[in-house]
Amino acid sequence: MPKERPLWRGAAFRLCLLSAALFLCLQLGMRRSWCPEEKSRDAAAARVPAPSRGAEQRPGAAAAAAGGGRRRVTYVRSGRRGSAAPTCCAPQPPGSRRRKTVRWHIELQPWASPTPSLNYEASRFLKYISTSQISCEHMNLNSLKGYSETTKKPWSVCLDERFSLIHRIRSKKCRLYSLGLGNDDNQFELSMANSGCEVHRFDPSIKSAHIQQGPHLWHHRLSIDWRDPNPAIAPHKLHSNTKKLGTVLNEFGHQKIDVLKADVESAEWKILENLILEDVVEQIGQLVFEVHIHWPGFEVSGNDSTVVRYWYSLLRELELKDFRLFHTYKDLSKPQMFLKKEAFNASSCYTLSWVNTRWK
Repeated sequence: MPKERPLWRGAAFRLCLLSAALFLCLQLGMRRSWCPEEKSRDAAAARVPAPSRGAEQRPGAAAAAAGGGRRRVTYVRSGRRGSAAPTCCAPQPPGSRRRKTVRWHIELQPWASPTPSLNYEASRFLKYISTSQISCEHMNLNSLKGYSETTKKPWSVCLDERFSLIHRIRSKKCRLYSLGLGNDDNQFELSMANSGCEVHRFDPSIKSAHIQQGPHLWHHRLSIDWRDPNPAIAPHKLHSNTKKLGTVLNEFGHQKIDVLKADVESAEWKILENLILEDVVEQIGQLVFEVHIHWPGFEVSGNDSTVVRYWYSLLRELELKDFRLFHTYKDLSKPQMFLKKEAFNASSCYTLSWVNTRWK
């Protein structure tokens, strides 16, 4: 009796396998040819032009290019219905943002005397802030367009030809950041804006998030701090919108500030420390700070001699960054107090102006 051949060796079985493989290939080919979604996505992506370097996108274009993704962009509206929203603060590309140098504390200067002494520390500090380190012949804004004589305080900037500020003002390329806390004296900012400078005023007390006043002046409801908000705290539970200056620069896409003016009521010491530790100060051309010495300041601790040594060390850090003090204004209208004492013939408030001699 002949032996039966296995089924898998039969011609019919092999023909079935070949037919099934051919059918599967046809199905895959038809699916690729009839699936327009992927082709349209690839074609659309190929048609989108790459943004030119330094170009600013309007809000609608930015949203379309991002495919509906979230972007960290701050746009300012003028408050008038039907008006276009000026893009004052286009975001800086993430790849070009500066990396922060990690420093946790400043280098304290040696004591002014063999043993810690308030008298020696105060004498060294007051002499330091009262002595100009570089001369500046042109500090008044009266030569600028739109200057107002009603400015209450002498916010002095150096307009000598050897420094870049006056040239950037003439070419309408200067930028001013002003930090304040409900201060009504904004004539300095108006004068700079009328001269063609791009002026951003940060004040947490204004009602709207962003207000545009004229073509060059923007007000932002934002407080510049020495630390960013705790991400564990919900935004609606925070008392105010606070951010570090370096964070704001990244979000606004600004790499340089020609002038940083600060009148922040005793927060200036910690803000200045943050600018130094994160090297943000190197992005600034001139500093105009009102400093208060009637008490240590926010989150500045230690006994009196330690506090004054810390103040002095901060200012010496600026000097190491090539900042030079060119003007000091002693406010005699304020109480004559030094760390809650009527001593050393000191005012409780000084306005100090520095120029970055390496600024380009």
